[in-house]
Amino acid sequence: MRKSLRRVDVTFYLLCTLVGLDTIGSVAANGPQGLVWMVILAVVFFLPYGFLTTELGTAFPVEGGPYVWTKLAFGRMAAGVNQVLYWLSNPLWMGGTLAIIAVTTFEKFFLPLGLVGKHVAGLAFVWIGVLAVATSLRIGKWVPIAGAIARIVLLGFFTLSVVVYAVKNGVQPLSGGDFVPTWAGFVALVPVLIFNYVGFELPSAATEEMTDPQKTVPFAILRAGIASFLLYGGPILGILLVVPADRIQGLGGFIDAAKQVLTVYGGSVSPDGTVTLTGAGAVLGTVCAAGLIIGVLTSGVSWAIGAHRAQAVACADGAGPAYLGRLSARHGTPLRVNVLSGLLASVVLVTALNLTGGNSEKYFTAGLALVISTTFISYLLTFPSMLVLRRRLPAAPRPFRAPFALLTTVLTTGLVAFTVVVLIWPLELPSAFEGERTAYTLSQVVPLLIVVGIGLLFYALGAPTRALDRELHRDFTSTSA
Repeated sequence: MRKSLRRVDVTFYLLCTLVGLDTIGSVAANGPQGLVWMVILAVVFFLPYGFLTTELGTAFPVEGGPYVWTKLAFGRMAAGVNQVLYWLSNPLWMGGTLAIIAVTTFEKFFLPLGLVGKHVAGLAFVWIGVLAVATSLRIGKWVPIAGAIARIVLLGFFTLSVVVYAVKNGVQPLSGGDFVPTWAGFVALVPVLIFNYVGFELPSAATEEMTDPQKTVPFAILRAGIASFLLYGGPILGILLVVPADRIQGLGGFIDAAKQVLTVYGGSVSPDGTVTLTGAGAVLGTVCAAGLIIGVLTSGVSWAIGAHRAQAVACADGAGPAYLGRLSARHGTPLRVNVLSGLLASVVLVTALNLTGGNSEKYFTAGLALVISTTFISYLLTFPSMLVLRRRLPAAPRPFRAPFALLTTVLTTGLVAFTVVVLIWPLELPSAFEGERTAYTLSQVVPLLIVVGIGLLFYALGAPTRALDRELHRDFTSTSA
């Protein structure tokens, strides 16, 4: 495979992966304690998670990354089903929360869309992403690089504009008591905050396309981790200082705050909270809106680049249909997995829009919870792989060894397990599903069961590849004898 990923490319790739613009509003909606929990989880989850993925990525620098680690630790069947969970979270995300944020942002800054318009705009968003992932990595890597730059510019400009707004109009007072962490805040925030912090393993899915992965992986994880923490903190604080607490929503929190802040360049805020941008404010608003749409699109693309490669490796290895394990001869990308993901994301988009009647907030809430739980269930096997492989393959060279390996594994695995439980059965239902526990639970459990079923079906369809593998092994053994 062509070595297309340099150290700086992987750093920007990770930055695009880690900094998700779709969840900033969800954190701010829980008040100032969100910042406190963000710092706490940076210590007890983000740092150990970085240690864990650095050890696995440098000790086993093989294309397919997370699938290979899990297979070596727990076997092909477990790894195959696990990989399907990891992979399918991407089309669920693209057709779900990312598409709806892009459509909602377009409506707020450009023109309103009816239900038909939402379908058209959402499908265009999904398939632009598919095309971006389908290109060779030499070209495709520029999409997450552009996404990382867009994040730095957009979030940096927003944070600077909050300062200008504060000087001109003042800010909302935040009392010390607002920052005191509570159990209710922990339960509400842990899923979103940990989701903000995951993605370190994705570049390892393309390890064989990376220049000197054993040095590149630690370098990129360290720098991207620090930068992403800073890029989250400033905008979340800015939203809390500008938007009244009762008006912050998970879906529109960031974009509503951006509109209000941009009034310092031209515009006004009415007593009922309606924001009108004029002059330079309107121009900058459209620029920021375009930046946000690019940001969420590149989030989906960066995750797809890694997740689709890992799924193709799994299929080629016999944990899925061989048809999906073939790479494009021209581009060297898993084109068949890409197209299938696009079709699935389209189904998710159309189904969800019709089931919710275009209720974007309800769609966003259910979709985000499902994406997080699907991804995190796969981590329940991936994270313990480090400890298992230390016992099974102790002689494997480990350029980096995670400190406090047992504690690292317990913290990371325990927190993602807790997240899955509270997402499927939350102590307090999201406001969009108030009084509808059955509907909410079904929106989580039914898709998860379907995804697991697909994983088992894929493994069954991989039987011919596994049989051929056994036959070749027998022939090799008899010839050697």
